[in-house]
Amino acid sequence: MKKTVLVAGSHGSIGLALTKRLLQNDYRVITASRSDLPSDDRVSAHLCVDMTQSDNVQKIRDWLSPYSSDLKGIIQCAGILHDDNHSPEKHLGQVSAEWLEKSMSVNVLPHLYLSQAVSPLINSHSELTWVSLSAKVASIEDNQLGGWYSYRMSKAALNMFIKTLSIEWGRRSKRCTVIAMHPGTTPSALSEPFTKNWPQDKLYSPSMTASRILAQFEHVNAEDSGRLYHHDGTVIPW
Repeated sequence: MKKTVLVAGSHGSIGLALTKRLLQNDYRVITASRSDLPSDDRVSAHLCVDMTQSDNVQKIRDWLSPYSSDLKGIIQCAGILHDDNHSPEKHLGQVSAEWLEKSMSVNVLPHLYLSQAVSPLINSHSELTWVSLSAKVASIEDNQLGGWYSYRMSKAALNMFIKTLSIEWGRRSKRCTVIAMHPGTTPSALSEPFTKNWPQDKLYSPSMTASRILAQFEHVNAEDSGRLYHHDGTVIPW
């Protein structure tokens, strides 16, 4: 039987590339996003859902239940860096409660609510690998440049969530793995305004990024749980 992997946030550039790469590697892929259509007609099932809303936890759980016995992994790609009216802050005076709350909502809540939907499905025999896409700029120790307050703060909150979740699920199953991963700078709607002057050798195609995420997904085990990984497989300090 094929192992099932859920790609959440499947209509972003990285989510699309991950779905394609997983299918190429002969996984059974299911997807979830705000779009009402799957990103690939080979996807086994798709759920149209707003993962920032707590009311949808039970809906996600019910949808996932038939796949619980062979659910190998979940890769949560949801996140936001900017929108039409907000860019990453360059200095303290640009920080607003409105944008901080929006950043927290989109960068943290989909990961929280999806994990709440999944949690009752985990037992002592589960071998689930969870990957949340995070960001190197969320590392408190690595922060040498400042700025980007809302994005850094929301992703740091996500990282703390991942660390805490890894402990809870690790107690429930010794074969569960929960990690965060920095995918690298990838051309996408999220990064587009910030890549014009970015060094070309540090700008990675969605296909390459998907390959790196999948390599990490397939490599890690329970001993690696509770860490933030760079796309090259090294550990980034929290």
